[in-house]
Amino acid sequence: MLFLNLHTHKFTNQDTVLELVNQYPQEFDIAIPFYSIGIHPWYIDEQNLEADLQIIESKLQESNCLALGECGLDKRIEVPLELQQTVFERQLFLAQKHNKPVVIHCVAAFQEVIAIKKRLKITVPMIMHGFSKNKQVAKELIDNGFYISFGKYLLRNPELEVVFQAIPNDRFFLETDTIEEGIEEVYALAAHYKNWSMNELQQKIKSNFAAVFKR
Repeated sequence: MLFLNLHTHKFTNQDTVLELVNQYPQEFDIAIPFYSIGIHPWYIDEQNLEADLQIIESKLQESNCLALGECGLDKRIEVPLELQQTVFERQLFLAQKHNKPVVIHCVAAFQEVIAIKKRLKITVPMIMHGFSKNKQVAKELIDNGFYISFGKYLLRNPELEVVFQAIPNDRFFLETDTIEEGIEEVYALAAHYKNWSMNELQQKIKSNFAAVFKR
């Protein structure tokens, strides 16, 4: 593995990239070698909720399921926040039960996610994906034990350079999510921002991956 793509919706099947491909319970592709699986807050279906959770729990017990997610909270959608929180918490219990990291989708609900982590005493690694906020939000997440993954917004918003530079070297990942650019482009910019060689960045993310995913 030269590159780790912490979160993507597109499987590209490259020998040099380990891709953590986002999967949904009702649209599972058995051909994908490594994946996360979860109920995204956008796609909560109360009629299928119990069945979805059963599928998730079954997959969490497989070795090529590396994480639960993406799941989380989004205050900018019409799905009631109380329902989102219930579904999020039930998934966190499964992640804790099966000792799997969690990939989190969070929009305008960072305080709520932090509070849930504390209240439920979640100890498995929790990774905030697609980060786009300021140093203050990042510091609060780091101080509360979260990891942070950067991708789309790192490429799109130059102001994130100072945020990314301030993240402890053992607490970040890189991703592509849904963008067209490859993970190599994200790595190249991240290496530039950290003033590291590509090899130094690759080794650091490999170390972070081993610490979080025990692989």
